[in-house]
Amino acid sequence: MRHLSIDLETFSSVPISKAGAYKYVQSPDFEILLFAYSLDGNPVEIVDLAQGEILPDWLYAAICSPEYIKHAYNAAFEWYCLSKFCGVMLPVNQWKDTMLHGLYCGFTAGLEATGKALGLPAEKQKLSVGKSLIRYFCVPCSPTKSNGGRTRNLPKHDPEKWDLFKTYCIGDVVTEMEIDRRLSAFPVPDAVEKQWQTDLTINARGVAVDMDMVKGALYIGESSRESLMSEAMDLTGLNNPNSIAQLKTWLNMNTDTPVSNLNKETVSALLEDGSVTGSAERMLEIRQELGKTSTKKYDAIEAAVCGDGRVRGLLQFYGANRTGRWAGRLVQVQNLPRTYIGQLPLARDAVKHQRADKLRVLYGSVPDTLSQLIRTSFIASGGNKLVDADFSAIEARVISWLAGEQWRLEVFRTHGKIYEASASQMFGVPLERIKKGNPEYELRQKGKVAELALGYQGSSGALIAMGALKMGIPEEELPDIVSRWRESNKRIVDLWYTVESAAVSVIQNGTPAGVKNLIFAREYDADNDLDFLTITLPSRRKLYYAKPELGFNQWNKPSITYRGVNQTTKQWTQLETYGGKLVENIIQAIARDCLAVAIEHLEEAGFPVVFHVHDEVVIDCPTSQADLDAVVRIMTLPIPWAPDLPLNADGWVGDFFRKD
Repeated sequence: MRHLSIDLETFSSVPISKAGAYKYVQSPDFEILLFAYSLDGNPVEIVDLAQGEILPDWLYAAICSPEYIKHAYNAAFEWYCLSKFCGVMLPVNQWKDTMLHGLYCGFTAGLEATGKALGLPAEKQKLSVGKSLIRYFCVPCSPTKSNGGRTRNLPKHDPEKWDLFKTYCIGDVVTEMEIDRRLSAFPVPDAVEKQWQTDLTINARGVAVDMDMVKGALYIGESSRESLMSEAMDLTGLNNPNSIAQLKTWLNMNTDTPVSNLNKETVSALLEDGSVTGSAERMLEIRQELGKTSTKKYDAIEAAVCGDGRVRGLLQFYGANRTGRWAGRLVQVQNLPRTYIGQLPLARDAVKHQRADKLRVLYGSVPDTLSQLIRTSFIASGGNKLVDADFSAIEARVISWLAGEQWRLEVFRTHGKIYEASASQMFGVPLERIKKGNPEYELRQKGKVAELALGYQGSSGALIAMGALKMGIPEEELPDIVSRWRESNKRIVDLWYTVESAAVSVIQNGTPAGVKNLIFAREYDADNDLDFLTITLPSRRKLYYAKPELGFNQWNKPSITYRGVNQTTKQWTQLETYGGKLVENIIQAIARDCLAVAIEHLEEAGFPVVFHVHDEVVIDCPTSQADLDAVVRIMTLPIPWAPDLPLNADGWVGDFFRKD
């Protein structure tokens, strides 16, 4: 096999950050400006397509040839660009993504950031001037007197910048190859490469959207916001009732209850306790409504929809690189509001016909209704149905399986009522008593919140974060719930401490350690200054923790640290972890692997997945093929590396996406 490392620089009038790569490439004015490449690690060459150069015949043939493996950073982009360039969808199995290699090994996304995290020398890092050059040559410019009224900068407009841009493009190929070289001792498994290829196919397939629905929602949302703002101005006399400072002053002048802030929780509490009345109460209601008027996701759909009415590129493979889970992009389908309202076809019809009055009569809050309907914008293609199937309680099943908690496994192999069964174990009440109509049924709520909050070494704080107090559980009862759950799940508790002990031991002495179906190891590449704590999962995929070290936490116990991305600052820095957190990573990673296996099986069986959310898949297929039972059977096939893991799934068949 020959290896071709590629980097492209392109132009399109479509803003890629808002519209995504697929709509960007589909733009009629899209073009490839520069094509930099290296064959088998040789010095980088560049073809200046913008100035009339053409690809050598051998290179053009190599793009489509199975004898050449094509490498690129975020290779999905180069793959799609060159598919358009060649006029044919290129085979995905001829491509490898250097960004995936970095993400797999625990590094961050972004060529520049990964280069820095790997400690690449300055000359092999991405040039910092690149962003300004991209802004100059790759996007439209504003017409001015000084630039002669042009809307685009061409090479002839600044030859020196163009030469620097070519150097920058060449440098990207050098950086990509260096990242791949440095990580070569830690290869991406073939199974994960195959999953990446499937993901590429799913993203390119896209999902159909109901643009009449989207446009109706945008119109109603704007009208609703204008109406609420007008009412607020009339009510308060303020020029800008959206100003926190102005509104807080007005409220404190018009109510006996001091208003310290206007965050969502405070406004809700003031409205619930009835301490604010009259015009001040109505103003708080308006503020609450305005907080729900955001149409950002509808805006995102409108910005990203392609000419054929489909949105593509909704998923980022290995977007959560601590576990390997997918992340959402563009519309963020991983984070859509739930749908609680009934009569969805009626509500959707009202939106499509821009009938805000009808929504108000039927559902009350127009903004809240629009928010709930966002997911229904995703629809089946013409003549098709959507089939939605969701793994049930997948993390609870996986942690029970890995820990060997037999009573829980029996629950999942039989009735599956884990909340009731957990309450039964915790409080010593027969399971059959925990049902609606019996006083013991109130224990189910405690079993549920315990299951949702305590599996990863959480305590009272985790119960509160999961809503225990809002469920009416007194705070003084929380420590007892924690104690009872842990007493009922001793094998899971043992798993936390065994995992932490194994990680500490491996970091200290470098000797591999086995825990259940996991292998902990310290892996080095001294030549490239790479040092990882790795956890080999049952699927043989590995989790990587870079530069592991031991310190001491606030309780003066050994503390595990590693280098990673701080989710708040987004900076590459030292992070701390512990047994329960490691178990959470492991369980979510195994659940992710179960989903990946199911997706491969579904695709092979002719059920085309259009997107997926956490542990749920959405399929768009002909009505005659829309068989939920068949999809569930495929999703619950025994996992090759976990044949005794009890899986279950359920779902629905319909015309639009929803959440049952």
